[in-house]
Amino acid sequence: MAKILFVMTGADHWTLADGTKHPTGYWAEEFAAPYAAFTAAGHEIVVATPGGVVPTVDAGSLAPDVNGGAEGAEKIARTLSAATELTRPIRLEDVRLADYDAVYYPGGHGPMEDLAVNADSGKLLTAALASGKPLGVVCHAPAALLATTDSEGVSPFAGYRVSAFSNAEETQAGLADKASWLLQDRLIALGVDYREGEPWAPHVEVDRNLYTGQNPASSAPLAAEMLKAL
Repeated sequence: MAKILFVMTGADHWTLADGTKHPTGYWAEEFAAPYAAFTAAGHEIVVATPGGVVPTVDAGSLAPDVNGGAEGAEKIARTLSAATELTRPIRLEDVRLADYDAVYYPGGHGPMEDLAVNADSGKLLTAALASGKPLGVVCHAPAALLATTDSEGVSPFAGYRVSAFSNAEETQAGLADKASWLLQDRLIALGVDYREGEPWAPHVEVDRNLYTGQNPASSAPLAAEMLKAL
């Protein structure tokens, strides 16, 4: 049995270009689908957030229309309700990578607010990449890679194939013109080899021990790929 660390946003909003706060948090499917896959395979999950705050689910991610209908929404809700790990996260600041066999970052717009500038997360990502342990990052969570640069602005993720929420998807979601910055643009500027598929369709990139997914639909396929490595 492996022990898998879920690093999650502690933010409940995303500050837009005009200074308004867009309510958000983590995206339900991006937690629930991998959580269900990993626990069904017998693995242990530990949740960590900045400061150890209980993570906030994006209310929009619980709606039937983003979960394939009422049945899908109910399944997601049951998974979240049963996941007691969400109610007792540890502090990200106290994480020891040696205690875990894999690391996974679910998205939602929350990581754009906090993990994108969180030095503890940046150090953990850098160490996880160097360790060779499976490292999964999906949707908006690759924003956390922006915190991995050194004093010269160089990231160890530069040159890696990475997928993440695309500009096209942000535009279709209605937030691109309101955002201070777009994830795809910042990742390209970071030096990663950004790859995208069709909007909203599953798209996963595996480059060495790094597993990235483009959007919510990519979270279950990403977990399946990580399970192969575990």
